[in-house]
This record gives sequence, structure tokens and C-alpha cells, in this order.
Amino acid sequence: MSQYQSLDADVLRTFVAIAEQGGFTRAGEVVNRTQSAVSMQMKRLEEDILQRQLFERDGRQVRLTAEGEVLLGYARRILKLHGEVFNTLRMPHMVGVVRIGTPDDYAMRYLPGILTRFAQDYPLIHVEVHCDSSKQLMLRQDLDLTIVTREPGNEVGQLLRQERLVWAAARGFCPQDQRPMPLALFNTDCFCRAWTCNALEHQGIEYRIAYTSPSLAAIFAIVSAGLAVTAQLHSLVGGELRILGEDDGLPQLHMANVMLLRSLHQQSPITDCMAEYIVEGFK
Repeated sequence: MSQYQSLDADVLRTFVAIAEQGGFTRAGEVVNRTQSAVSMQMKRLEEDILQRQLFERDGRQVRLTAEGEVLLGYARRILKLHGEVFNTLRMPHMVGVVRIGTPDDYAMRYLPGILTRFAQDYPLIHVEVHCDSSKQLMLRQDLDLTIVTREPGNEVGQLLRQERLVWAAARGFCPQDQRPMPLALFNTDCFCRAWTCNALEHQGIEYRIAYTSPSLAAIFAIVSAGLAVTAQLHSLVGGELRILGEDDGLPQLHMANVMLLRSLHQQSPITDCMAEYIVEGFK
């Protein structure tokens, strides 16, 4: 019997994510684990399993050592074979296309990890991703699975996640000094925009919508530059921004529900399988 410990696929998947993302925090977002969980996995891999230093740490950035570079090549090959085994033996019929609709904020935050895991297990399935507002996506009839944001009491489909909208601004930005307060929000199709404006009006805070975009990346670029405040779901706000609250003179915002809609006309084993990965990825 071999005296070596086994290399767990989940640990290797995390290791590859760190190598590709350049840090533990961003890798955790890809594999849907906390930074502490990622650190524990890598500590066990380095100290207990391989007994080799795999990373050189420089602040928040990490680089692979020579041993880490060697492992990276093997890890990618192992994970590729792992996916091929499952695809060939467990689901040999899983070949085809699945069409997903999602606002681009969820595409940025959640889809990388979901699609990475799905592709490793089912590499022969072609995935189409269509990004638009929740309102527009709900009008589409050609999508197999649709991720949308809904207000409480108006839910349809399967609940993926429930969380509160929060205010966010660049570090050092003081909303009390800005009147009317500049906002960067999604276009008018987003019902969260109405929530945001109503909350400010109810508290008597002067504001102006200074920037609009259908793109979360564009909104965060504007906010990061210190030009405006935005309101987004808590999980979408990165560490480079500061979450604001009542201490900053801003009202508390509503909870929102992230829902998964399934087509009633295009059900298939592929759709059902992808839906399971989406549900798991939003936990």
C-alpha cells in the first residue's frame, strides 16, 4: 500500500484558483470558500501532505515557488482527468447547450466559480451566458435558466440567496459633505434604484443621480474613483470600497431576493444539472 497521502480534488481546485487569481481572497470567491478556509486548505497541503513550500507571500499577493509551479502543472492535469472520468462514466449523455440569463453583477461575482466547477465535471457542454437586467431577462423565452433579483413579496422561482442592499463609497468619501449626494446606479430597469431613491427622499436627504450604467464594473469604477455613492447587494461590494450605514447619515435599505427561474418549455438533464451547480454556488 502506498505511504503517500492522497491529493483531494477540492484542495487542488483551490490551489489552481490561487495560482490563477494571485491571492487567497480572490481564489476564495472563485471556489466559494472563505479566505480562512482557503488558508487552512493550503496549510494542510504544504505542511501535512506535500511538506513543501508552495507559495511566496508578499502582502496580499502570493507567487508560486518552484515546487508550486511543478504542482500547478500536475494539478491542472489531475482536475482535467477528474472531470473527464465523471463526464464519461457518470453522464456520458451530457453533451449539448445550456443557456443562462443573469444580470452582470452576478456574472462577475458568482459565475466564475460555478462555471469552473461545471466545466471540470462536464467539459462537453456548451454554456451560453446572456447578461441583462432582471426585468428584461424575465421577458426572455429562449433561456433555460435565469437568475434575477426580486423584491420580497414578489418572488417567482427558487430562492438562491437573500441579502440586504447596502450603501458603498470609496474610502475617504464622506457623504455628509456632498449635497446633493451624487449617486451611481443601474439604469431605470432596476427596481433597486427606486428603493434607493425612496429611502433618501423619506429621510429628507438631497441627492442627484450623477451616473448610470447597466454595468456593475462601470458603476464600481466610478465609485472607486470617489465620484459617487452606490447601493448594491452586500456580497457584491469588494474590499476596496467602504460600506456606509446609519453612522454616515444614510438610511437602512431593503432586503432583496435572488431567484432562479427554470424554463417550462426547455427542461433537460443538462438544465437540471446546471441548476444544481447554480444553487450550490450561491450558498
